[in-house]
Amino acid sequence: MINLFTGSGVASTILMLAISIFAGLLLGKLKVRGITLGITWVLFVGILLSALGVSLNHDMLHVIKEFGLILFVTAVGLQVGPGFFKSFKKGGLSMNIMAFVNVALGVGITVLISKVASQDLTDMAGVYTGAITNTPGLSAAQQAVGDLGIEGASERLAAGYAVAYPLAVVGMIVSCIILRPKNLAAEPSTLSNQNILNNQNTPKSKKGGILLIPIFVVIALGIVLGSIPIPVGMKAPVKLGLAGGPLVVALIAGWLGVKKGWYGTDFTDSQGVHMLREVGIALFLAGVGLGAGGKFVETVQEHYMWVVYGIIITMVPPLLVAGFGRLVLKMNYYTLMGFIGGSHTDPPTLAFANTVAPEGCKLPNTGYATVYPLTMFLRIFTAQLLVLLA
Repeated sequence: MINLFTGSGVASTILMLAISIFAGLLLGKLKVRGITLGITWVLFVGILLSALGVSLNHDMLHVIKEFGLILFVTAVGLQVGPGFFKSFKKGGLSMNIMAFVNVALGVGITVLISKVASQDLTDMAGVYTGAITNTPGLSAAQQAVGDLGIEGASERLAAGYAVAYPLAVVGMIVSCIILRPKNLAAEPSTLSNQNILNNQNTPKSKKGGILLIPIFVVIALGIVLGSIPIPVGMKAPVKLGLAGGPLVVALIAGWLGVKKGWYGTDFTDSQGVHMLREVGIALFLAGVGLGAGGKFVETVQEHYMWVVYGIIITMVPPLLVAGFGRLVLKMNYYTLMGFIGGSHTDPPTLAFANTVAPEGCKLPNTGYATVYPLTMFLRIFTAQLLVLLA
């Protein structure tokens, strides 16, 4: 029986995942001055358990983490898909321009830190991917250093990512809190003349449809799309990856399925899809925490300045860009929180936004999914670009 807690088998790994999730969800109910980190606590419980030295099957943990992320982005894509393209007429184009600027600022700050602080740009590429919480970007950067034959670079990339990631999650949530309006109750939870995610005129789901069939068709097609190399005229191609591919396919499936009458919004916005989204993000956060915590303290002690650099890369761009969106463009706060999460490809920020938003408000999801596809591509591309420029 003791092996269940000290071993590194399948049962032990699933047990630690379960403990991380239920303990994190319980802690997520705590509020300080009306503010809660919500499901993000799952990440921190995972880090704590891993730092305490629990043994895990890391291959299995990696699969569960990636599968959780796939479930999450697929569910978000299906929920937002029916109104995704309409959103471009209601500020989507300006949000994507802001997302582009946000990415450019992050890359520029990373390069500037590398020059000023005499840091290896390859190492900073790892800090960059952690600071923007982009696991596909880390994988792409590791593949790039592997193609270039840079010895030991893959491990340094992972170390930089692990150090920057946890505080990046906190940093983006803090950014949302800093931009929070004084009178949140007066903030509209829907936009005028907007019916993005709940079109009452769309046909109902056909009774013969089964929830899991379209879900896994989307996942399969998304993985294929995400695996296609895209030549960009450099030493290595880029890919949408395991997150970007399923999200793009899910957005199209949600939009086209409702438009063609294959199913209605009672499917894309069903409790089943919502449950899939919550299970996915919980598995992802628990997997990231349990995987990062083992060497977290040791890495921070050795490279403590990476933590500082990561916070700068995390917080400066969204505060500048989202602050512009709030003060100049007068963007809705709930949409803006989704934008911050989407422009950093950060599911925990979206999860936090959904805990802040009123019941039934889907503006955070819309803001997140509107900029996520472009941002995902740019983050994957720029992570590889930093390695190729090193």
